[in-house]
Amino acid sequence: MGKYGLIDLEKHFAFYAGSLAALLCAFCWVASCFVASWLGFSLAWKVVLVAQIVCWTGQFIGHGVFEKRAPALLDNLAQAFVMAPFFVLLEALQTSFGYEPYPGFHASVQAKIDADIKEWQEKKLKLLS
Repeated sequence: MGKYGLIDLEKHFAFYAGSLAALLCAFCWVASCFVASWLGFSLAWKVVLVAQIVCWTGQFIGHGVFEKRAPALLDNLAQAFVMAPFFVLLEALQTSFGYEPYPGFHASVQAKIDADIKEWQEKKLKLLS
């Protein structure tokens, strides 16, 4: 099988990952309606607020403690709110089902991630010395 072109990859990604993301959004909407009707509006928004605060705090603490760097949210809002969820979705699909948009996709992305991490670590060492 030959290499896919950029347009083919975008169509493939948009169909499969986009469809799954839409299903997840629909599930979350139905679940949130159920929780809101079960708890009532006055309590439901407080639960959502606490969940948001806990999750955002966890993200910042996790990045600070484990990665020792700021989250992408502070670098690029589009990357943080648009690309990161799809990255996590693709990682979950690959881990759970071995999904790849094309053969070798995961290996090439992992190689780029490893190269970026190595470059970042070298910059960090250079700054410390």
